[in-house]
Order: sequence, then C-alpha cells, then structure tokens
Amino acid sequence: MTPISEHWDKSIREIAGEAALAALADANRQGVDGLFVGNMLSGTLNRQENLGALLADWIGLRGTEAVKIEAACGSGGAAVRQALMAVASGVMDSALAVGVEKMTDTVPATTTGGLATAADSDWEAAQGVSFVALNALVMQRYLHEYGWTKDDFAPFAVNAHGNAMHNPYARLHEKVDARAYKKARMVAEPINLLDASPTGDGAAAVLIVPVDAVASNGRPRITIAGSASATDTLAIHDRRDPLWLSAAELSARKAYAQAGVGPADIDVFELHDAFSIMAALSLEACGFAERGQGPRLALDGEIVPTGRVPIATRGGLKARGHPVGATGVYQICELVEQLRGTATGTQVDGARIGMAQNIGGSGATIVTHILKSG
Repeated sequence: MTPISEHWDKSIREIAGEAALAALADANRQGVDGLFVGNMLSGTLNRQENLGALLADWIGLRGTEAVKIEAACGSGGAAVRQALMAVASGVMDSALAVGVEKMTDTVPATTTGGLATAADSDWEAAQGVSFVALNALVMQRYLHEYGWTKDDFAPFAVNAHGNAMHNPYARLHEKVDARAYKKARMVAEPINLLDASPTGDGAAAVLIVPVDAVASNGRPRITIAGSASATDTLAIHDRRDPLWLSAAELSARKAYAQAGVGPADIDVFELHDAFSIMAALSLEACGFAERGQGPRLALDGEIVPTGRVPIATRGGLKARGHPVGATGVYQICELVEQLRGTATGTQVDGARIGMAQNIGGSGATIVTHILKSG
C-alpha cells in the first residue's frame, strides 16, 4: 500500500508502480503472468487511459498481459476478483491486482462530476444530484423509517478515526468524538463532514498465486476462500427497496457458501463506509444486524477491534481515505495485515477469517471476498 494523501509530485503511474513493486517484493517475485488494474477516473481526471499497458511498462513487465478494470468505486475489488479468476481457472499461474486513483489534481467540481458518473446518468446525474446527495436521500429515508436520530451514527466515525491513528497509510490521523460529530459541518442533510469519506491519491496491490505455490516463509498463508460479485440498478429509485443492498446480500451469500462460513464466523469485516449510512446498510445486508438495526451495533460498541463485529480496523474509507478505484485492494491488504497478525494498534485477537466488501456506485456493483489464515 502507499500512503493516501495529496501526492502533487507523483503521477498516477508512479503511485501505482510503488504499490505494485512493493507487492512483488513482499512475495519475493520478479514477474507475473497477468496484471489487472482497478481504476475509475483516470480518463476523466488524469487524461490517461490504457492503464494496464502503462503500468506494465513502468514496472518492468513490458509484454505482460494487462488490462484496466472499471466498476466505479468497486473497481479495486473487481480487479482482485478478475485476477483470482484468471489464476483459479489455470489460465495464469500468477496475477497482480493493483488499485489506483489520483483524485487531487483537479478542482472539486471536476472530481465531484467524475464521481457522479457512478450514478445513473439519465435519471440521477442529469438532474443535478451529486453522489453525496444520493446517499443523503437514502439516510433521510432510513432515519424516517427506523426512528434513529442522526447522532446515533456518530460511533461509526469515532471508531474509524480512532483506528486510523494506528495506520501509517491513512489519510486522516485525527481522533474525533461524539461532540465533534455533532458539531461537524453539514454537507448534504443529514450527511455531515464526519459521515463522509475523504478522497485522495493512493494505490494498493496484491499478488495472487495457486495455494500450493505459496512457499513457507514463516508467515501465515492467506487464502481467498470466497469471492463473489453481484449487481443492482444504478438508479436508487429503480430498486424494490432503496434501504436494502440486495447486491451486498447476494454477493455475501455466495461468498459465505464458497468459504463454508456464516456471519458469526467472520472475525474482521472491512466494509465500504464511504458514508456512515452505507456502513449500517452493509452490516444489515450481510447478516450482522437485523434490518434497520445497523446503528445498534455501533452504539453498543460491537464494531471496535475488541467488539463482536470489528469494522474499519485500519480506518476504513472514512479515515484511511477513499481513492475510489484503489479502495477495494486496500481492504484486501488490510485483511492480510489482520490475518498475519501485523495490524499494530488495532489487531483483532485471534483473527483467522476476514471479509472485505467493495461497493461501486450506491450499491450497483458489490464485490465480496472472504480470506482465511492458515
């Protein structure tokens, strides 16, 4: 992983290259059979497409099969899944999944416009509604339907920021409390600044090989025991239930079945908390909380590293940062830290099974991975 920040002195190829080379070094590898680059906005914000060939050339893998994978904010998770399928099918013996995004070189209006392309262009973006506004509408409806107050969501931000203090790659190293949450500037009612994740420049990478190709090096062997992807409508108003992430439910159910586990077996859950409302909806859709009861887990202290369902253990999108196309790969790397026992400061005791869920759009594409240690 690279630190998430405003990297004015680095291009998108440099940031991606740092993560890719670090992953190869970590695995003591010189090359791979395939390269899958997760990214959403390089064409819009960086005037650069064809990232697969660009990165392959940059890191000394010229000639290697390489492509860019785009699934909005779920691009990173999608790239990991494509790399996994390439290796699991036997077509490749090794594949590198790299997620990268460089978002701070453009003015906020351009970045906001780029993010809005994850929504329905005809029926949402064309009406002038921003991505944060869409999530605000969902949160308004959630508060109305289930009777929660806005302040009931404070523990999600408090947990994420507290955990990010121990993550050297995190964008925000600032502790917050319930009082700060209550006073935070409103962005789109009822979403305030501490409900929303920050953008940034960053990249993360993972190397995938067959299980029997992993040499014993004194570290726990991490396997991908479950992987699934599902879709829903881009436009929220087209869904049967705007307060239910059906693609999260479907992809999680498939991943659980593949891994032979259920929600009670998950030791760590790196969810897609782009906004605090999405954290609550994800917990419900994946079976950790009853419908409408996601905030209860946070209020009862169950989401902290010592709780029943630890989430955002390295800061999550909220405080680690959300370089959109890279986020899904950061989640996988953070699970590997937990399962290797190297998540200093926020290590979940005895963590053996972790789940990562990466969301594209407001729930249109959702990729779920389950990792096991040992």
